[in-house]
Amino acid sequence: MSSPLFDCSDEAQLLSGMRQARQAIGRGHLIVMPTDTVYGVAADAFSAQAVQRLLDAKGRGRQQPPPVLVSGVDAMRALVEEVPEAVERLVERFWPGGLTIVLPAQPSLSWDLGETQGTVAVRMPDHRIALELLTETGPLAVSSANLTGRPAAVIGDDARAMLGDSVAVYLDDGPSRTGVASTIVDATALVGPREDEPRVRILREGAVSRDELREVLGDLLEVPDDADPDDHAHSGPA
Repeated sequence: MSSPLFDCSDEAQLLSGMRQARQAIGRGHLIVMPTDTVYGVAADAFSAQAVQRLLDAKGRGRQQPPPVLVSGVDAMRALVEEVPEAVERLVERFWPGGLTIVLPAQPSLSWDLGETQGTVAVRMPDHRIALELLTETGPLAVSSANLTGRPAAVIGDDARAMLGDSVAVYLDDGPSRTGVASTIVDATALVGPREDEPRVRILREGAVSRDELREVLGDLLEVPDDADPDDHAHSGPA
């Protein structure tokens, strides 16, 4: 029997779908859920077996650990070693929303997301269903709902066509609002022994533009290698 897809615009299906999604996460299975950027395939972040299942479903290796979605800033604080002041400003401006932030992970956590080099990439999505689920399940390891090398799913049926029965439950809430993946920034240099001039690096440009980040970070944002230092404010894509 193929995995069920629930239409979350229908209140009865939403309630049933959320219940089955919570149960699937609790059993270490995968779900597909809507977010504000693209659809995500999600697993319990604290189940190494579930995270491996996620990587296998996508056809990814442990060298590409999934980010973690959280329900809010307090949940992030529990996962990371420290929240630098500049990151506080980023979160205040862009969360919930399309910004993923990489920080050193809390050393006491017993989890295995893959080859993370002691870091975790964290984001709070701007989507009611995702946030309600995260409030109930706790942090989820979430990656875009697609096979590696294929476009990210922006509707539930696309995700199901690619991932099939490797996912236990599909929650569909219509087309993704933006269809643009989150921007990922690396803020690890701001934690621990300070470099001479610690900088925040953009690892992937997406929903939040370089110019928007610069408005918050100023000179803390690293200038890309191919930019003219005198014109770095305009180095991002139009």
